[in-house]
Amino acid sequence: MKTLLHKFVEFIPESIEEETLYISIEFKTAVHNCICGCGNKVVTPLTPTDWQLSFDGKSVSLYPSIGNWTFPCKSHYWITNNVVKLARRWSEI
Repeated sequence: MKTLLHKFVEFIPESIEEETLYISIEFKTAVHNCICGCGNKVVTPLTPTDWQLSFDGKSVSLYPSIGNWTFPCKSHYWITNNVVKLARRWSEI
């Protein structure tokens, strides 16, 4: 299991660090590099119909899971209390 750092920012930086979840409350967006290491940037809009963010004062969680179906890696995982929990790779079969 990987652990992510989280950074609350106003603007998401152009260059983002590995294993860091950037959160812009003002722009209702969280961004991180794909957990698998493929280098793709994962953007999660924070809205009632997309993802929800919770912060307990120490760690963050995103709900629902993150499924990168359009990436070649097709990674799928949850971020709960800054810990990444991997799911099985998504398949169309």
